[in-house]
Amino acid sequence: MQNKKEIRWKQRFTNFEKAFKVLERTVQIKQPNEAEKGGLILFYEVCFELAWKTMKDYLESEGYIVKSPKQAIKQAFQIDLIHNGELWLTALEDRNLTSHTYDEATTNQIVKNITDKYFLLLKELYEQLKHEQ
Repeated sequence: MQNKKEIRWKQRFTNFEKAFKVLERTVQIKQPNEAEKGGLILFYEVCFELAWKTMKDYLESEGYIVKSPKQAIKQAFQIDLIHNGELWLTALEDRNLTSHTYDEATTNQIVKNITDKYFLLLKELYEQLKHEQ
């Protein structure tokens, strides 16, 4: 019988999966216009938020205590749930920056980071957790 914490991470994973699939479709846009860039960033923010919360719930189902996104990333890295913990922390910084930045150059760099780097991190986590279900 599944415990409540195991059920919780699987429920959260369902939401993460939906957000991931939207982001997956959006990163395939080759030359996004301004509105598409805004959508990409928004979808990234939602997907990243659900990713770390799913990690947190998964870790708690495994007996770990996690209080923050950084703790979730560090613990997930330590148990090999994710790889490249340093890039995950950079992705977290950029995720926090997207809510407060209106500079076009910064926006373009974050869009590039999402499509070139961060999407692959999220995909790796998605595939790992999909396998864990």
